[in-house]
Amino acid sequence: MKTYLDCIPCFFKQALAAARIAGASVKVQKKVLDELAAILPKISLRSSPPEIGRVIYSLVSEITGKTDPYLKEKKRSNELALGIYDKLAQKLASAGDKLLFAVELAIAGNIIDYGVKNTLNVDAELAKILNEEKKVIKKESKTIFDYARFKHVLKHSKNILYLADNAGEVVFDRLLIEQIKRMDEDKQIIYAVKEKPVINDALKRDAEDCGIGKIARIVSSGSDAPGTVLSLCSNNFLSMYRRADMVISKGQGNFEALSKTKRPVFFLFMAKCPVIAKDVGCKVGDVILRYHQGKK
Repeated sequence: MKTYLDCIPCFFKQALAAARIAGASVKVQKKVLDELAAILPKISLRSSPPEIGRVIYSLVSEITGKTDPYLKEKKRSNELALGIYDKLAQKLASAGDKLLFAVELAIAGNIIDYGVKNTLNVDAELAKILNEEKKVIKKESKTIFDYARFKHVLKHSKNILYLADNAGEVVFDRLLIEQIKRMDEDKQIIYAVKEKPVINDALKRDAEDCGIGKIARIVSSGSDAPGTVLSLCSNNFLSMYRRADMVISKGQGNFEALSKTKRPVFFLFMAKCPVIAKDVGCKVGDVILRYHQGKK
């Protein structure tokens, strides 16, 4: 996905939020914004938002001296999500269509995104998920929620590449992966995380702490962008990406980075901003299970 003009104010908001979370003084926060203002004119709108995001968060780290300003938030998200794992697993066990409910939970976990909603009350949002009597996900059309195709492709896929998004959200991914393995324990699942810290994106340690290593092989994409930008990924990851029978891509950042990719991908995320909603053809807050056939 290209970057829109409406993305630019968001870049400044994210840079300022990251600088503050890093504990920067007002003077240093101003420097971050000044440096960002100087860099943006040199960046093409043809670049995807994650490509520009990588530049922004590298700038924040360089100026503040904090390589992982969201470390505490990531740990808290992991602990919070792990704390409700048993309740979520019980709900899943009693669901009629367990795969569908696991998909619903995985997408619902996508609320944990400080990059877009840095004032998010994670406790309240997760409590809302647990207490919701009706279904979390509104399936309005196959265009934005193509569960039938997801289920069909999954059934015939042996090797699955699962692209992680945020810390905390990893626990919700775990529930879906566990359900997939219960359906067919012979399926080989690779769980790809970021190489280095960027916003609250999951790293290898987050995946391990949340129990992914027990059910899937954890690998690094080789990238430190807030999305799977293929030009920044390692050759090893690219080989796995090309060979996978099925790619499950979690989160808005991965959609922004891969929406024009040549291979088929299933995107699972929640539309959190007007730009994404317009690009997808949905409303802000809609949940998405979108099949991307691939561009030649």
